[in-house]
Amino acid sequence: MPAPTSLKDLYVDELRDLWSANDQMAGIVQEMRQKASDDGLRNTLEHAETGIDAHTSTLRGLLEAQGGAVGPERCRGMEGLVREARAHALAATPQDPKLGDLAIIAQYQRMSHYGVAAFGTAAAYAHALGLTQDEQTLKSVVSDIYKGDAIATHLAERLEAAA
Repeated sequence: MPAPTSLKDLYVDELRDLWSANDQMAGIVQEMRQKASDDGLRNTLEHAETGIDAHTSTLRGLLEAQGGAVGPERCRGMEGLVREARAHALAATPQDPKLGDLAIIAQYQRMSHYGVAAFGTAAAYAHALGLTQDEQTLKSVVSDIYKGDAIATHLAERLEAAA
């Protein structure tokens, strides 16, 4: 990727990076959902997959509106988080399935927090560029991610008590 020469370039790069992050997260969330033992966790992850897909569609629309290259730019940050999720939540199989579910939740929340930071940054760029509708759209995505994170926290608290 060439060095950005304007805030708009930086904004478009951020959107493309987010698209890649979402694609990577969608795949690992599906794998974690398949390994989860708790019905509530499986349902939460299934809902997250739907949300991630919707957020990716949003990113595609925002990119098209900016005239940027429509497609993902490989997100190395999410690559690392996915690698960690595989190592800590998928490769390990604790005797107590609740512990495995807690590991899945922890990895899901790490990736979600990355999304909050990245979508929040993109919203700040949109604000600075005077792209009010983009800013509101991106802030709405941040709100969606926070809701999913709150549900995951509640599940973790329930599973911790059971474990």
